[in-house]
Amino acid sequence: MSNISSAKVDRRFAWAVLVCASIAWAPVLAQVPEIRGGQIPTLAPVVKETTPSVVNISVHARVKEDNPLYRDPVFREFFDLPKQLEKEVQATGSGVIIDAERGYVLTANHVVAQISKAQVTTRDGRKFDAKLVGRDPATDIAVLQLQGSRGNLKAIPLGDSDRIEVGDFVIAIGNPFGLGQTVTSGIVSALGRTGLGKQGYEDFIQSDASINPGNSGGALVDLKGQLIGINTAIISPGGGNVGIGFAVPVNMARRVMEQLVQYGEVRRGQIGISIRDLGTDLAAKEGYQGALIAEIASGSPAEKAGLQKGDIVKEVEGTPIRSASQLRNLIGLTPLGARVELRFERAGAVHGASVEVGPTKAASVRRTAN
Repeated sequence: MSNISSAKVDRRFAWAVLVCASIAWAPVLAQVPEIRGGQIPTLAPVVKETTPSVVNISVHARVKEDNPLYRDPVFREFFDLPKQLEKEVQATGSGVIIDAERGYVLTANHVVAQISKAQVTTRDGRKFDAKLVGRDPATDIAVLQLQGSRGNLKAIPLGDSDRIEVGDFVIAIGNPFGLGQTVTSGIVSALGRTGLGKQGYEDFIQSDASINPGNSGGALVDLKGQLIGINTAIISPGGGNVGIGFAVPVNMARRVMEQLVQYGEVRRGQIGISIRDLGTDLAAKEGYQGALIAEIASGSPAEKAGLQKGDIVKEVEGTPIRSASQLRNLIGLTPLGARVELRFERAGAVHGASVEVGPTKAASVRRTAN
């Protein structure tokens, strides 16, 4: 009798555990990503939609030999060497088709920095010669254009990188180690990463999706199949992935691409202010963000618009400002002569200003000859 009672108790206990577990997991199950109106246990539908837009890039380049002996005229004369030696190198990377009709491919600048010839291979095995439209070392973004017949190419839809949040699921697509197209997944680990020392304009998306050499220039996409970033860098003490990868936000990449296509270079703008991040007291306030104006140049567009030293810029064209680097990037990639609407805080009150963007002396690398 005691054995029967014990069995009943055990069964009731097991059912209670199952019920409690179901209740506990209900919110998690309710958050399974939805695509095409239904829940899915796999990322395959997103992968099928996005991978045709990601290409492999094979680059042939001539790189100058950096050996002190080659700079010695006696050494060169003795061995009958030219003044400058070069060697042929071949590298692989990734890219993303942005405009199928015109054949534009977005990639990382360092993939094509020494380009003399590039060949692009699509997901279905087609090969295209590619022309360099322009590149911008400061953001590590470059644009190629596929040559010849470009029928049946598929461009990837662009997302809004200003709307992504830490914890969002992401997929990285590229050509790691030259193995061919590979897909990995993870989450957004951090936003607005700077200080990597790679580029002049940094506002990286950090993710833990596996990114390895060869993934550079590839796509970082969300679960809607939209491009939100161009993979560009990793922190890798041993040369491989350790779960810390970085991507250029697509909103920044899009602005760079527009100028590269139009001018072959990025014509950066400025409004005549020196900015920095908020002090620790303000930054410690929950939800408080912005960039502090540290100095204003005399006669600058900012001064003419009424901005003052000590103002805190909160928004640019409706985009909330979270750091000084983000503000610098937004202004720097605004077309020259355009006006930007700023909202700033002064003495606790919020004001607005319309500021015209003027030129800077910095320039990107111009379009190369075809």
